[in-house]
Amino acid sequence: MVLLSSSILAADFANLLDDILNAERAGVDMLHIDIMDGHFVPNLSFGIPVIESIVGKSALPFDVHLMVDNPDEYINDLVRLGVKNITVHAESCIHLDRMINRIKESGVRASIALNPSTPLTVLDYVVELCDMVLVMTVNPGFGGQKLIPYTLDKVADLRALRENKGLNFLIQVDGGIDTQNVQKVIEAGADVIVAGTCIFKSDDMARTVELLKGRGAV
Repeated sequence: MVLLSSSILAADFANLLDDILNAERAGVDMLHIDIMDGHFVPNLSFGIPVIESIVGKSALPFDVHLMVDNPDEYINDLVRLGVKNITVHAESCIHLDRMINRIKESGVRASIALNPSTPLTVLDYVVELCDMVLVMTVNPGFGGQKLIPYTLDKVADLRALRENKGLNFLIQVDGGIDTQNVQKVIEAGADVIVAGTCIFKSDDMARTVELLKGRGAV
């Protein structure tokens, strides 16, 4: 079964809670929350105060993606707020093994994200520790981009790596996914789809959610 994590980066910030609750009613499985610092990626987004303001207002688990230079500075607050999953970028962690273990020891699921051009070899010695691996299918920082085609080969390679090692981490895919290309993403090996613009700009959110989960024809 494919899970759907709705990226609130594409929500209407003036009506953020309404959009979150609409997505929940439409059947999404998680809220994908991108924290951007303007350094690791060329954009600013949410911080801890915004996340704190929506805690308890939705039953959806929070799936937090740290696009920051200093992820270690966010971990304690995110654990305190009860987020379900914390994703850190391999490119921003000098001590990736330490970071993943710190998150897991706090009782939170720990995931590693890879930018489009980052090879899977960076996972060689830590993939066994991961609850999930996030493959970015756009260059991170902005919503509404088009999926980079070669990244689907990377998703397929990651699925093969998982099978060869006999592991069970989830494969999450984020960037430029819509109802037109989601089937290719699922066929490549995605277990968790991240989508924002496609969901929050939809005229029929429930139908869009069904399609993004691979149910039914476009």
